[in-house]
Amino acid sequence: MAVIDPLLSPSAFEGLRDCVHLCTGGEGPWLRSQSEVYEKFVRWKSQGEPGREEIYECGERCREKIGELWGVDSQRIGFMPSASEGMSWLARGLDWEAGDNVVTANIEFPSVAYAWRNLAARGVETRLVPHQHWEVSETDLLAAVDARTKVLAVSQVSFYTGQCLDIEFLSDSLAQLPHAPLLAVDATHASGVVNVSAGKADLCVSSSYKWMLATHGIAPCYVSGRAEQEIQSTSFGWHNLQVFPPQGAERVLKVEERSMPAKMEPGNPAMVVAMYLDHSLQLLLDVGIVKIESHARDLSELIAKGLERIGCAVISSQRRKGRSGNTCFLAEDAKGVERALSKEGILVWGEYGRVRVSGHLYNGSDDVERLLEAMERIV
Repeated sequence: MAVIDPLLSPSAFEGLRDCVHLCTGGEGPWLRSQSEVYEKFVRWKSQGEPGREEIYECGERCREKIGELWGVDSQRIGFMPSASEGMSWLARGLDWEAGDNVVTANIEFPSVAYAWRNLAARGVETRLVPHQHWEVSETDLLAAVDARTKVLAVSQVSFYTGQCLDIEFLSDSLAQLPHAPLLAVDATHASGVVNVSAGKADLCVSSSYKWMLATHGIAPCYVSGRAEQEIQSTSFGWHNLQVFPPQGAERVLKVEERSMPAKMEPGNPAMVVAMYLDHSLQLLLDVGIVKIESHARDLSELIAKGLERIGCAVISSQRRKGRSGNTCFLAEDAKGVERALSKEGILVWGEYGRVRVSGHLYNGSDDVERLLEAMERIV
């Protein structure tokens, strides 16, 4: 087996001393150094307005780092409470008409596939493009698009198979159409482990608690200038309206809406999570996403070949460009496999008839070898 060393020592994380953590696709481990971030938050939280300003400044640095990681203007990034809310914000805000449609895949994550469910009552169709032997074809997705398609919605990396879609190809192909639909991308299983070119999408959103090594409560969301013009805000508060200082204490009927990024944030985001994310993003940027992506794809290939050798039905892409941090195989009792591996000190994620093995920057070939040895005893 090829030797692959971790890019970051597992000792940098809580709880990894006695286990092999291969389940970042479900929940990433916690950086030990985040305790320093929490202490800083606690100190600032108790300092009144000056402390709040420090917290907000940290939040803006976090926004800038997301812009750097995704290659976009940070002022086009808002903080949503979840990736699901990012998709739903788009679904609620567009001007839909009967006969419009949304195109997505039939093995999409629920928040991508079902963000549009209330639109059926308004005559809007959701088209579920079927996978072919667990692979979603970009060509098939595009073939389902027509003149009435308003949104093509996909995950850059599949939660179920680990397939990494070619977002650039989808974006460029849509741009050639006479009436180009919006491209909405959930990058939850991509951001922090493979390159995310958010500027190729009209909306790109990602959770923070997996590959970006933070926690729940904030989902950075990029919105293109074109999408901003087409989407009407559906939630309002003190933060996304021109209320303070122009109005003072008394309300009036007309009030201007603020532009991006405040447009997406009617109230305060989860600022302590923004601080955690700011910290973990710096770590990822210091290592470099190109290096992390190559490392993850090397691990994925090693995992896939080893699982196939012992007779597992791997459903992840065999193409290097189609690989990600997630490598998945079919298992009738996926939860049982997860439990059996857990008893061996190996953490994976098993559900819906498949087991997901996630390799990130703190994993190496020793972890893969331990996984495969345990799997040979289980299967």
